[in-house]
Amino acid sequence: MLFAFICRDKPGEGPELRAKSRPEHLAWIEGLGDRIKAAGPLMDDDCAEPRGSLLIVEADDLDAARALSKTDPYAISGVFESVTVQPWKWLFGKPEGV
Repeated sequence: MLFAFICRDKPGEGPELRAKSRPEHLAWIEGLGDRIKAAGPLMDDDCAEPRGSLLIVEADDLDAARALSKTDPYAISGVFESVTVQPWKWLFGKPEGV
C-alpha cells in the first residue's frame, strides 16, 4: 500500500532545524530503498523556501506507515509542526512496474 506523508514545518524555527537535520534526513530517505516512491519539499508561495515535506512511501498498513514517519530525522529533531499520514492511490504518471 502507498501512503502520503504530508509534513508541515514549525513556523520560525523549522528552517533552521531543517538545515541542521538535512544530511540525516537524506540518508534516511536513501535507506528506504524502493519503499520511497517520491519525496520533496513543500515550498512557500514564492517557491523560495521549504515549508514542509511530501513523501510517497510504501508500507504494509497505516500503522506501519505512521511508525515509519516517526523515524524521519526531521520529525525526531522537531522540524515538523504536524505530520499527516494518509493512504494514497497512484492513478496518473505511475512508472511501469510500480
